[in-house]
Amino acid sequence: MNKKYERYIEYIADDLQAPYFINMKEMYGLRPDEYPLVLSKVFNQPVTIRNNRVYNTNGKLIYRENSNGHWEKREYNTNGNEIYYETSNRFWRKSEYDTNGNLIYYKNSNGDWVKYEYDINGYLIYYEDSTGDIRDYR
Repeated sequence: MNKKYERYIEYIADDLQAPYFINMKEMYGLRPDEYPLVLSKVFNQPVTIRNNRVYNTNGKLIYRENSNGHWEKREYNTNGNEIYYETSNRFWRKSEYDTNGNLIYYKNSNGDWVKYEYDINGYLIYYEDSTGDIRDYR
């Protein structure tokens, strides 16, 4: 790839806003074969694209978009657990996991949250949520 074209792709990746597929086509006139170049830079990783869906190297869905421009983004930790989800409707959720892959915290844009604690065998020993529900199994 020549330097001028590479700078152009980087400019688009830096400037691009969701919905990505619609904007790559309508705002920048990109061809579908150029989408992986841009989206790999947007997501800072190699991507695969099928049917307006973007997958990471582990085959996990990280972005999808429909013809109306509705989109969803996802992020995963190194263990493949979803840690962030966001939609074009401004809904989002975040999750945290312990080293054993157990969900320990969840919160979303509606203000809901949940905390979990587990014993050394992975059994749930404590639960608390934003409604005031507390369950202590210790």
